[in-house]
Amino acid sequence: MKYKHLFFDLDHTLWDFEKNSSESLEEIYYNSNLKQHGVSSMEHFIQSFLKINTALWDAFDKGNLHHTYIRENRFKMVFDEIGVACPPNHEEIGELYLNTLPRKKHLLDGALDLLNYVTEKGYAVHIVTNGFNDIQAKKISSSGISHFFKNVITFENASAKKPDPRIFAYALEIAKASPEESIMIGDNWIADVMGAKQFGLDTVYLNPAGLSFDESPTYDIRRLEELKLIF
Repeated sequence: MKYKHLFFDLDHTLWDFEKNSSESLEEIYYNSNLKQHGVSSMEHFIQSFLKINTALWDAFDKGNLHHTYIRENRFKMVFDEIGVACPPNHEEIGELYLNTLPRKKHLLDGALDLLNYVTEKGYAVHIVTNGFNDIQAKKISSSGISHFFKNVITFENASAKKPDPRIFAYALEIAKASPEESIMIGDNWIADVMGAKQFGLDTVYLNPAGLSFDESPTYDIRRLEELKLIF
């Protein structure tokens, strides 16, 4: 085997963030009576959140925002986006989201089968994520995949976030792996692919939309099952 260590991103790569987030927001919409606060469309509420949350995390990956800003402001921004007054309990809504989301268990299509496949093949499998320790641990546990991973590296225990090379250096140190026998798999071009590539790792870009950039990853795939052709 060329590779011995597989480093996976979590959200949008293995764990189905869109589906899990949508389910969580639907529960919040009804449990928090958002219709009474003027949010007439649950679908608009969900789509607005996903749009704003994606933009905020993109800014975070570029080093322009702190995690705290995202937590404190995203729901304010959602209510502004849909044109209704921010409810007085918006902070409670934010906390409810953080408590509900990581309990969801949906994985991307093919994720569980792939993890079984690479584990049976003898690869050491790890997570490298920009998420919080507690939130990401709950996601992994809720979706029943904890046993697959030798290590879970977060921005908190690495004291750095992707694409910072320090998080990749920390991940390899913890895994006792060399760059030559390691590969990073993720959906985020800046954080996962360019960050790992600039550090000196081979990369797999999970690219369902078929996006193109000036540079190229080592491998470009549309679906997780394609990884079986690589590993």
